[in-house]
Amino acid sequence: MEFGDYRVEIVPDTEFRLDGGAMFGVVPRNLWSKVCPPDEQNRVRLNMNCLYVEAGGERILIDTGIGEKWSGKQAAMYGIERKRPFRESLQAISGTTPEDITIVINTHLHFDHAGGNTRLDAQGRAVPAFPNARYLVSRDEFEHAEAPTERDRASYLAENWRPLMNSGQLELKGTNYEVVPGLRMEMYPGHNRSMQCARLERDGKTLFGFADIVPTRAHVSFAWIMGYDLYPVETLETKKRLLPRAAREGWTCLFYHDADAALCRIVEDNGTLRADSLVNEKRN
Repeated sequence: MEFGDYRVEIVPDTEFRLDGGAMFGVVPRNLWSKVCPPDEQNRVRLNMNCLYVEAGGERILIDTGIGEKWSGKQAAMYGIERKRPFRESLQAISGTTPEDITIVINTHLHFDHAGGNTRLDAQGRAVPAFPNARYLVSRDEFEHAEAPTERDRASYLAENWRPLMNSGQLELKGTNYEVVPGLRMEMYPGHNRSMQCARLERDGKTLFGFADIVPTRAHVSFAWIMGYDLYPVETLETKKRLLPRAAREGWTCLFYHDADAALCRIVEDNGTLRADSLVNEKRN
């Protein structure tokens, strides 16, 4: 779709599943299960909605999904249900191939946001999946990924960024930075200390990618916060700051992990915030 003078597309990677209790933290199961029904293993459906932006001669991809380097056992554990390779989804939706991408940005380096950074070659080695791209990540996030805490160590797989160091494609950036005019990456602590969100502003409109601060529509309620978050109180503060503004200013909101409605608008109704799918809005 056109967003001012830029083109943006949502490129879903694949459905996968994570434990519902972990996804909703202290929220009781009898509440979250009404909006996200779990399977027999208590897992809820998720996806990874990567943002493609064409701007100023650049073809930009923000986050790369879970990737395709998983063993059968690992795929079963995460309930990965891949219908087609990511490169096919990218080409079908954006008309570009991985070779056409000029910039890849990671909001953070967890495996479900950076897993598609690399692929396995014929010898089984992890190599850059976007051979002609610059890969951008904040220096703070890179340093954390290299020395994670015991609590989040399992989320960081070095095969998703070290091949980019070896190829000379990885560029470490600041806390906040502009990628191209109108597209900024901004740090918002909560999920961890160094995760960034994408803000695209053109012609008075804003598209905001909430990454893991608000991973799905169900997480719009302030207190619905993932158990994965290292700093849940800061997640709460960030949500209270961002979501009312999104409602006031009519932002287009991208929920990276929502399996059914990636793009929504936040609406305030009698003091309560909710996310309305833009697909439904267009139908109405």
